Amino acid sequence: MAYLDQFLSLIVDQGGSDLHIGEGQPPKMRKHGDVAPIRAEPVSHDEAMSMLSEVCGQHNWEVFEGRGDLDFAYEMDAASRFRCNYLKQANGYGAVFRLIPTKIATLEELGIPPVVKEFGHLRSGLVLVTGPTGSGKSTTLAALVDYINENFPRHIVTIEEPIEFVHDNKRSIITQREVPGDAESFPTGLKAALREDADIVLVGEMRDLETISLALTAAETGLLVFGTLHTNNARKTVDRMVDVFPASRQAQARAMLANSLRGVLAQLLLKKADGSGRIAVNEILIANAAVSAIIREGATQKLQDVIVSGRGQGMQFMDDAIWALFQQGVVSAHEAFMKAIDKNRFKKFLPSEEQSLGDAAGAVPDDEQRRPGNFVKRVASRGPQ
Repeated sequence: MAYLDQFLSLIVDQGGSDLHIGEGQPPKMRKHGDVAPIRAEPVSHDEAMSMLSEVCGQHNWEVFEGRGDLDFAYEMDAASRFRCNYLKQANGYGAVFRLIPTKIATLEELGIPPVVKEFGHLRSGLVLVTGPTGSGKSTTLAALVDYINENFPRHIVTIEEPIEFVHDNKRSIITQREVPGDAESFPTGLKAALREDADIVLVGEMRDLETISLALTAAETGLLVFGTLHTNNARKTVDRMVDVFPASRQAQARAMLANSLRGVLAQLLLKKADGSGRIAVNEILIANAAVSAIIREGATQKLQDVIVSGRGQGMQFMDDAIWALFQQGVVSAHEAFMKAIDKNRFKKFLPSEEQSLGDAAGAVPDDEQRRPGNFVKRVASRGPQ
């Protein structure tokens, strides 16, 4: 048993999601979104070096020492697998270990709306699963891949850094490739997938121009591409996909995205009011002729109206989904207010002493207002939908 395993076991036993190790500070655990120390004593340099070098292997340790950061997966035992990120920081070594469930949850178990299964029936195009770090994007994507795996004979290639959920072949063949061990980078892995008789490609992170450009091309040429972005809603996702291109190529990017985008599933995690954990909430955009026209003309501010009016097709606006959870008493007014786009819709439900704080939280920074394609549109509070 590795020395680090005693801390990782505590994460598993207490239902935590992450272990934070930082030289010069106590080890900490994230549980239900909050971070708290596991012990009072800070981690020493020798302790950090010992616990981190032991589990990553000699080659990875040398890479980390030279580069200053490292991503890999560590399997503590048959039931506990962790996504690991090593980093050098001001006080020395640091690391974050994210617990990856070894059993892949179903979309139903995660509470994802049933319409999302329709993305698994597609034969080509681009589907984006988005949300901030730690919002459960990988978990939702793994559930969607597992649904395809159980129901369709496809060849699915995943390109991940690192591999998180391990899939067994069911009806599909699943080829999982890890960056940088199996593929040098996301772009090289994506290019190779075009020659690997793939039906579906999952791109673990679409964070640069080359990856996004290749994903759009692959989707246009007949592959079904699943990708992730760190955006909070459908509108910001479309803007980000276009804004990454230089100005001279943005019209072309809009045209490619209009042709290839099939849907956006944005996800946030909200703390439950009873303190029992967190719950996923989703915004769902399903591309249709109206969505394609909006993307082509760059009028993404109109997407909200399409989503709200597309409820019959299974679309869902994020604030409406948050409102439904608030109305059911699943989340508090404070949590709903903090995660909503239209703060005014929830502000009146805050305790009076929080309302002035709410004004500050709801303010949009000047630089955010000025940023092209990334301003927040205030909409009138509509109440229950």
